[in-house]
Amino acid sequence: MINTPAMPALLTFSNLTIAHRRHPVVHHLSGTITQGSLTAIVGPNGGGKSSLLEAVAGRLTPSTGRIQWAGSKRPEVAYLPQQSLIDRSFPVRVRDVVQLGAWRWLGSFRSSTEKTTQQAHSALHTVGMDSLEDRLISELSVGQFQRVLFARLLMQDAQVILLDEPFNAMDERTCSELLALILQWHAQGRTVVAVLHDLAQVRTHFAQTLLLAREAVAWGPSAQVLTPINLTRARHIATHWTSNAPYCNRPAQHADIESPASVFSSLS
Repeated sequence: MINTPAMPALLTFSNLTIAHRRHPVVHHLSGTITQGSLTAIVGPNGGGKSSLLEAVAGRLTPSTGRIQWAGSKRPEVAYLPQQSLIDRSFPVRVRDVVQLGAWRWLGSFRSSTEKTTQQAHSALHTVGMDSLEDRLISELSVGQFQRVLFARLLMQDAQVILLDEPFNAMDERTCSELLALILQWHAQGRTVVAVLHDLAQVRTHFAQTLLLAREAVAWGPSAQVLTPINLTRARHIATHWTSNAPYCNRPAQHADIESPASVFSSLS
């Protein structure tokens, strides 16, 4: 059974299926993300975690089911993809990447203002990268570039933040400092959803967890979700995956699709 928090929902999934080449990667998911929550998505590789974030960000269209935001107007969403998906060969400087976070105020064809330049410098200072704002992004280490991407999230000032493996290949200090920033966003009342692999980190810092193995194995308070029984079940489901599985013909409860437009564009 999937347990959801007894709080007002910000985002609701109703019988959601996401497919690649007609093979489901997220299978009949129903549940809620609550406003101001700090939610981890965990599970085996290939379990649909990244695809779910992409659908929430508006980068993937669900095959069946519904993604619905509460209220008449959906909040601003900032999406951080896996760093491996971003092409760093383009000759762009650190400060320019960060100022891309202000594009919804500036528009596509307006240059940065003195205010946005100052905001970018402040964001870089927050993540400890202000001394490298003139560097090309191709000259940065993995950890340094992740700090830059977090600075861009600061510039976006969104109420909903989606993070796909934000600590992958990071050193301990970088992980600690970026995690502190995530906890700060949560304290400010922002909603944060992160795909993570470190279960100890999830148990310590993330109150809510979705254990996803293409289907939801469990969803609710992290201590109740990350049990040996649930984790074993997720691994068992993963061992029986096949790339040749047929498309699911189970009728969807909701045929309409309500997928939000993306407010984030990666450099890839």
